[in-house]
Amino acid sequence: MNEEKRAGFVALIGEPNAGKSTLLNRMVGSKVAIVTHKVQTTRARMRGITLVGKSQLIFVDTPGLFTPKRRLDRAMVAAAWSGAVDADIIVLMVEAHRGITEGVEKIIHQLKTRTHANKVVLALNKIDRVKPDSLLLLTKRMNDKFDFSETFMISAEKGHGVDRLRTWLGLSVPESPWLYPEDQIADLPMRIIAAEITREKLILRLHEELPYQLTVESERWEDRADGSTLIEQVIYVIRDGHKGIVLGNKGETIKVIGKEARLELIEFMGHNVHLLLKVKVRPNWLEESARYSEMGLNFSDGNV
Repeated sequence: MNEEKRAGFVALIGEPNAGKSTLLNRMVGSKVAIVTHKVQTTRARMRGITLVGKSQLIFVDTPGLFTPKRRLDRAMVAAAWSGAVDADIIVLMVEAHRGITEGVEKIIHQLKTRTHANKVVLALNKIDRVKPDSLLLLTKRMNDKFDFSETFMISAEKGHGVDRLRTWLGLSVPESPWLYPEDQIADLPMRIIAAEITREKLILRLHEELPYQLTVESERWEDRADGSTLIEQVIYVIRDGHKGIVLGNKGETIKVIGKEARLELIEFMGHNVHLLLKVKVRPNWLEESARYSEMGLNFSDGNV
């Protein structure tokens, strides 16, 4: 039966906030990637896995492609391009209402030098925000700039056009035995997914204050005899003032964040979770290789 099966890696690339994580979660049918209104929230290469008929698709939700300024930025962009180059198919996601931005131009230039056109498809996302005539014009302009294998018009948030894209990908990945067990939906360790869930709640709650100056690590993980899981996480910030923001007045902020993260972890894992959060000031965490390893990034990729 193996010769009838297909399996392949599909890299989702694009500018920050193009909708990559939203599409990944919709494709997989479960939340495996952090989704916020903030740009550049995905740090690691999150892999979501889904079945389409006899095909297994492994989606790589890469960090958004942007001009890197700091070590963390550079490591994220390097991870994004590594995920794209290694994939069987690349899906370039472009926000339809924003069109061909300077960032999109730069990505297309990189695609021309880094990969073969026959494995790159275009997904114009958020099509509900533009008129049909504008969409057709954008499709022509994009395909004049790059010879995409296919063009799809989708709304990752609302699901429009996603089934057509999913079906096409299922038929286009190579013939291969499945690479993961049938019931697996992600290949990141649960301790990293759990940390990402808590980080998402922090970003949503803290808004503009410090989304980039913090990271979350699952320090302790204990599966208990009663079927529950005890998770102790550390939130690293770079300043004492940031610690106060995370804790909030009389610890109210971190209590709310912990409750929201715990409820989502219970839903995701399917059993009771005990979540303990603590905040530590670590001024140089952005320059520590261990923090990058925990995020699934290569510290050396952040070198100038």
